[in-house]
Amino acid sequence: MRILFENEACLVINKLPGESSEFASPEFCASGGASAGAKFPAPAHRLDTPVSGCLLLAKTPNAAAFFGSAFAERHVEKRYWAIVEKPAGNPLAASGDLVHWLSFNSAKNKSFAHNEEKHGRKKAVLRYRIVGTGTNYLFLEIDLVTGRHHQIRAQLAALCLHIKGDLKYGARRSEKSGGIRLHAYSLAFPNPLRPGERIEAHALPPAMDNLWAAFAQSPGLPASS
Repeated sequence: MRILFENEACLVINKLPGESSEFASPEFCASGGASAGAKFPAPAHRLDTPVSGCLLLAKTPNAAAFFGSAFAERHVEKRYWAIVEKPAGNPLAASGDLVHWLSFNSAKNKSFAHNEEKHGRKKAVLRYRIVGTGTNYLFLEIDLVTGRHHQIRAQLAALCLHIKGDLKYGARRSEKSGGIRLHAYSLAFPNPLRPGERIEAHALPPAMDNLWAAFAQSPGLPASS
């Protein structure tokens, strides 16, 4: 039920919060696929461990190389849903682009977003829209333009916007069930088996509680969502 798409080259799964994306689980091997100890299927990108949603796995070395180029050349579209704690002041514009330069602290396993470009910092760009709002939270739809370590979490934190449950980046409290309220809702990418064709996968959060259900019913979401 967690497999969202599959062909001979790849598959897309709905990753659970708390599940590592560093290594593929044997349960996602295709019929007749990788044998015990094999490296495939292997993640073609990464999702932070507390994040859920669409994760692309390559089944072969050729597919892995193809997707590596596709991500590097920004031929992959990644859309996220984020539930953030409503800030006390300075209301966020209804939509916009966030541009920062990220530094990474390996000792803390944490990225920091800066307004100035300096040596060693990597440019990070995302586009967001507020699709709904509640008493305590904002519902954001985010298109990730670049793919940096903890990018969404760090860029939002730089604006004093904290993803629900994300203690590392300033949230008030953790989630009872673990994870954070950041979900990779959709992934669109070129098909390595059919030049010119694109594949698109969508996934609702694995645990659709009342808060995620409210997000999914937000008036600002596209009809296709």
